Amino acid sequence: MSIIYILIPVAVLLTALGIYLFFWAVKAEQFDDLEKQGMSILFDDEPVNNISKEKQEDEVENSTKQQENLK
Repeated sequence: MSIIYILIPVAVLLTALGIYLFFWAVKAEQFDDLEKQGMSILFDDEPVNNISKEKQEDEVENSTKQQENLK
């Protein structure tokens, strides 16, 4: 019976903590866009190859400019 005197306040504290954390999450806008993360997996990121192609083109342009400067 004496355990009830411990369990009831612990249960009240845990409930109060849960309610506080819920309202904090709502205030911090954690629940504003629930669809974004689920939909983000459907869209591809920018391919890495395009970035490397741009770098290669820049390097080719730089090397041709250097060759022209040498002439």
